[in-house]
Amino acid sequence: MRQIALDTETTGLSHNAGDKILEIAAVELVDRRLTGNNFHRYVNPERTISRGALQVHGISADFLKDKPVFAQIAHELVDFIAGAELIIHNAPFDVGFINSELKQAKHAKILTDYCKIFDTLVYARTKHPGQRNSLDALCKRYNVNNSNRDLHGALIDAKILALIYLALTGGQFDLFDGTLNHDRYDELAMENITNHLTGSSYIIQPTEDEITQHEKMLEFIMSMA
Repeated sequence: MRQIALDTETTGLSHNAGDKILEIAAVELVDRRLTGNNFHRYVNPERTISRGALQVHGISADFLKDKPVFAQIAHELVDFIAGAELIIHNAPFDVGFINSELKQAKHAKILTDYCKIFDTLVYARTKHPGQRNSLDALCKRYNVNNSNRDLHGALIDAKILALIYLALTGGQFDLFDGTLNHDRYDELAMENITNHLTGSSYIIQPTEDEITQHEKMLEFIMSMA
């Protein structure tokens, strides 16, 4: 089975407000083993980067000015991920951004036309209800070393996410222990993504108790309010 852990870094929090992807990484797993076959690109967003986002990932507009725009890497990305199961933490965030970029690049299809999506945040919340389920919190819970993660980066976060996924879904960390079955997980994950994209009031968003990989950005924005 081919799976891909995927992460993005962006210029801000909302593609609806015009924010764009500036880094994207996809880490391949085959039969639950990391293959080393990864996709990693920096992207020129052709717009300013918010102060909050810069605090999170440290990627400057000057660094990105000679990088390709998303439309120039879109086909390469689609070719890499097509047919795989995508593993994403807080999938509506990344899926929303990628779909927005694909639309602007004149692609007729959206991400779910190419891939099935597995949301580790939905998964972790069913396993650890009422607890923090950010990547950092899950690293601590499952003893995944993230000591090199001073700043967020799509590639390192995608690699960490792959390890978190393996810990959550394998051996003693088996989620499907009778309290939730695969079909029910699929319902929860698809409901999360669909409701987010259609504007329903039921949207899983980063909260104070369950901060996503963008927790530092949110905290910075709140401190500036």
